Amino acid sequence: MHITAQATQSRPSSAAMSEPVPVALAAGDGIGPEISAAVCRILEAAGARVSFVPITIGQASYREGVSSGIPAEAWAALREHRVVLKGPITTPQGGGYKSVNVTLRKSLGLFANIRPCRSWHPWVATRHPDMGVLIVRENEEDTYAGIEHRQTAEVTQCLKLISQPGSERIIRYAFELARAQGRRKVHCFSKDNIMKLTDGLFHQTFDRIAADYPDIESAHLIIDIGTALLADRPEMFDVIVAPNLYGDIISDVAAQITGSVGLGGSANIGLDFAMFEAVHGSAPARFPRPSSPGLATR
Repeated sequence: MHITAQATQSRPSSAAMSEPVPVALAAGDGIGPEISAAVCRILEAAGARVSFVPITIGQASYREGVSSGIPAEAWAALREHRVVLKGPITTPQGGGYKSVNVTLRKSLGLFANIRPCRSWHPWVATRHPDMGVLIVRENEEDTYAGIEHRQTAEVTQCLKLISQPGSERIIRYAFELARAQGRRKVHCFSKDNIMKLTDGLFHQTFDRIAADYPDIESAHLIIDIGTALLADRPEMFDVIVAPNLYGDIISDVAAQITGSVGLGGSANIGLDFAMFEAVHGSAPARFPRPSSPGLATR
């Protein structure tokens, strides 16, 4: 299947466009309700044509015995509205609890995690005022498949899954997105000097697909030096595509050097669903704060 970064649905009628679009809203845990409320105020002030439908997922659901953190009524709302704005979620430590983020991404087929990392200079201090990197992260495979087991009493193992269809889908999406946004170059980060089969497959797929986009420059870097260069000279990058784990790490690095990881946002895109969220966590150690006593009960 050929994946593009453009919508495939037909254009809605003018009457439909005048109606607000219902969006599921999961306020989140920790600092989640506070930042979610701020985002909603910003969208309202900007005149965004959306109406929010609150759902409950995360800590409150874990406490009610829902091991996935997503109760049936939340699933029903997600499938009905197909778009969700989600605050950070706290996953309890220890066995028996599944990550809400990973569950949503895999269950809804959100294969692409898009993280724009741009400088907000001069409003936010940064050493890189001209930075504007778009990170495209594979969202369903790699070590985030969550397949782990204990081999012996002293050895555990985590499986790293990289497939050709999954790699092709995310890499082609990165090139299509670069073309749609008028970007000039796509880098691929991997560690195929060591993981020659898994990361090797991702790199080989990148080289093959890059040939279909002669109007866009392409290059590959080993994740070690690629991350070092991203932290030191982010202006040299335009679009970076990477497997799941590497993409997660470098997008936090990139967001931080724009001025603050606290300002980073991401889009999780699939064929039928989309989820928008902050890149950072719920910061439970910072919440509740004395200055916001009313939020502690949300």
